Amino acid sequence: MHHHAYLWTGPKQRFDQEALRRPPHPEPPPAGSRPELIQRYREVAAEFPTSDLPPLETAYWLIKPRPLVRGTWGEAKEAATWLGEQLAQHGPRFASHAERDIARLARLVDSAVEHLAAGVDVSYGFYLERPSYLSIALVTCSPNAAAPQLPCPVGE
Repeated sequence: MHHHAYLWTGPKQRFDQEALRRPPHPEPPPAGSRPELIQRYREVAAEFPTSDLPPLETAYWLIKPRPLVRGTWGEAKEAATWLGEQLAQHGPRFASHAERDIARLARLVDSAVEHLAAGVDVSYGFYLERPSYLSIALVTCSPNAAAPQLPCPVGE
């Protein structure tokens, strides 16, 4: 098992486009469906795998384009160290003063080590100054416990 890191920052409005953050239904709309429903399905089916938007289900980062992987580690502690670095870098921009608390951020990193070591994905989100959003995820791979059918984005 190893862990892949993902990070996204951007306008909160874009993050709120939930249809593009959800994988398309495995079956397309039935023949005779409204044209706008068919068109929307096609858009989502084409955009979801290539979009840099964080998926609603953390495991689905694994099907996103390989360049979105910010790092890969075999050890949970190494992956959590990256997380800590990201929290330290972005923390001063957190919209909530309480979320900037160093002790709280350290607890998030410690918790991430435990979760990753157990094969559980870690995903955090923070509102940033301006109407922006930060999404940070560490995803277990080979296999992913939540979605073992998903392939490793960087190969074995």
